Amino acid sequence: MLGELAPFLEGEPLKPQEMESFFRPGLGEAASVFEHCARALDASLALGGHGLPLIGGGDWNDGMNRVGRQGRGESVWLGWFLHAALTQFAPVAERQGQAERAAQWRAHAAGLARALESQAWDGDWYLRGWYDDGAPLGSAASEACRIDAIAQSWSVLSGAGDPIRSRAALDAVERELIDPDASLALLFAPPFDAGLEDPGYIKGYPPGVRENGGQYTHAAAWTVMALAGLGLGDRAGALMAMLNPINHSRTRSEAQRYKVEPYAVAADIYAHGLHRGRGGWTWYTGAAGWLYRAGLESLLGLRRRGQALEIDPCIPHHWAGFKVRYRHGASVYAITLENPQQVCRGVAQADLDGAPLETRPLRLPLLDDGQTHEVRVRLGPLSENDDAG
Repeated sequence: MLGELAPFLEGEPLKPQEMESFFRPGLGEAASVFEHCARALDASLALGGHGLPLIGGGDWNDGMNRVGRQGRGESVWLGWFLHAALTQFAPVAERQGQAERAAQWRAHAAGLARALESQAWDGDWYLRGWYDDGAPLGSAASEACRIDAIAQSWSVLSGAGDPIRSRAALDAVERELIDPDASLALLFAPPFDAGLEDPGYIKGYPPGVRENGGQYTHAAAWTVMALAGLGLGDRAGALMAMLNPINHSRTRSEAQRYKVEPYAVAADIYAHGLHRGRGGWTWYTGAAGWLYRAGLESLLGLRRRGQALEIDPCIPHHWAGFKVRYRHGASVYAITLENPQQVCRGVAQADLDGAPLETRPLRLPLLDDGQTHEVRVRLGPLSENDDAG
């Protein structure tokens, strides 16, 4: 697949005064899928004054399209995300015979990690970025967007954040952004309103609606994954339950407030006073895929690794266990997990068809032999300091 050829699209570069352009692209040279990916990474290596990636016309939050419109604004979230992309794709480059490129990417990722810790830590959480003029975005001193969830969650998901700081940052997310009474997990707070900051078209949304300080479920799923990544199973499970759409319509009054389908994930939920708790876009959202991954990979801990299935759950301590039927080709793996000692994390014992498995890490070899295989897993304390979350 990585060797398959595909053409690049061609078009006129944007002029200095242009923010966007509508045109019919042409077809350019053909290159391998790997080369398409590699050039995209190469194009992302430009840095700003704090040693972090330029935000340009917006990053994941495309509504922040004027933070870096002059070409100097930087994104802390993109620093974490790019670190993950570079480090995970470097081994792929080596397998493609691109050792020099892989070395460059790893060196760049190491520089990002240093800059993130030396420049982006704000005392209790990580900044979201910097405007073109060097003013911070997502700082405790900011009038709006004092704290942004995705800059905190990706300090964990990238694997690059300082664990002590990441724990403090996730504590701040729960303290500042999660409202269990209203069942909301906000993207950031406070929303942009009448202040002088001009982050972009995001400010055109009413405060507390969509990306402007409402719940953006896609980002909230990342918070679940980050909490699980820190071993905080109770907190990850509680947030996952809060995001479950069916829990927004358990009663008639809840359904009348939520107003959208309880069986489809809403992209956003409003925090605006007049519409607090009302669901936004449904059906079109990628948040559903991220919630599925958060549940399957982060809570239940099932991750495919080549020809093996890694099992590393992080669950609420009161869960007695769970069962999963995992299909691999014509085979079925019937997985039964037990949690007799009420811990959140830590595989103490496992066996496959009665034969013991190595548990650190637990990687189940997958065979497509048409058989049903019985897998039993038992959780237990990793140490006397096991954290119940």
